[in-house]
Amino acid sequence: MKRRDFITTTAIGASSLALLGCRRAEENKSVAINRGKKVKLKLATSWPAHFPIMGTGVDTFANRCKQLSGGSLEIQVYPKNILVPALQVFDTTSAAQIDAFHSGVYYWKGKNSAFSIFGGMPLGLTSEEMITWLKFGGGYDLWRELYGKFNLYPIIGGTTGPQMGGWFKKEIQTLADLKGLKMRIPGLGGEVMQRLGVNPVLLPAGEIYTSLERGTIDATEWVGPYLDKMMGFDKAASYYYTGWHEPGSILEITLNKTRWEKLSTEHQAIITTASEEMTGNMLQEFRYKNAQALQELPKSVQIKSFSKEIIRAAKVALDEVLYDESQKNDDFKRVLQSYQTFTQLNKAWDDISTKNFLEIRS
Repeated sequence: MKRRDFITTTAIGASSLALLGCRRAEENKSVAINRGKKVKLKLATSWPAHFPIMGTGVDTFANRCKQLSGGSLEIQVYPKNILVPALQVFDTTSAAQIDAFHSGVYYWKGKNSAFSIFGGMPLGLTSEEMITWLKFGGGYDLWRELYGKFNLYPIIGGTTGPQMGGWFKKEIQTLADLKGLKMRIPGLGGEVMQRLGVNPVLLPAGEIYTSLERGTIDATEWVGPYLDKMMGFDKAASYYYTGWHEPGSILEITLNKTRWEKLSTEHQAIITTASEEMTGNMLQEFRYKNAQALQELPKSVQIKSFSKEIIRAAKVALDEVLYDESQKNDDFKRVLQSYQTFTQLNKAWDDISTKNFLEIRS
């Protein structure tokens, strides 16, 4: 290389390095400024203050966001009825009166029946399978598209694992025993039970025990032994039925979409990471504490399973509900097709892995 070419090349290289250094310095400065900028979000829940697992899970989520952000992201958690009534958090966040909420997806089926599927399906996918469908099977894309129409951005915010079938004041032996019963049961499970003759009632957590104890309702489902015992349902009803209607319910951390898009990518990543951590912790805590609480139920509680007659009727009713909703709502039809496509893909593997192993183990 000639001396003049070498000098020219070196000068150009030095200039490029200098420009690159300046650009990186500006980027680092921008990141530093971004990290130093305090962001405060208001999040309302559908649960009482510090409600075990679901409520405390959100408390921990907020603390983790602050910790992971070095204090630059602060989420103030407001229990139900402090800023917003329990079942109005969706509308309030949509209207940007608050920034986010934590609740159960099935509460919003009145907005769009397709939302019920994102919360979990009777006789359907377990928690692990639901999360897999949402994250890898296309469920998230549909969920965010449909919530986007309400200016909302949903993130998986916990899951309960398999739930029990409910507390009844009288033994349920046949379909005839369900006729006319008033039962607190939301979502698609409520739709199915309605076709079996039940009158489904939607109640927030704080009103369930009083309604059951006073006879305003005849039965209720909630979650599982740990929270059910804590709620006192074993004092108001004696018959405790195994579940089929919520094998893997999904909870949500949902933000106002406009607010979400104004957050830095760093804060978005922190919220997503903390939410996924909460989801895993919640599932594991439910499993452990339900196992413990099951051993502590009073002897007066009789654990029962619904008869084959009732389960067969529930399967028929579920097919009818899915068909009817698909005819009425194109969104429901699209989400159901995605859900069923994943279910078929998953079934063959599940049959020779999890199902086969559990049969061997038992």
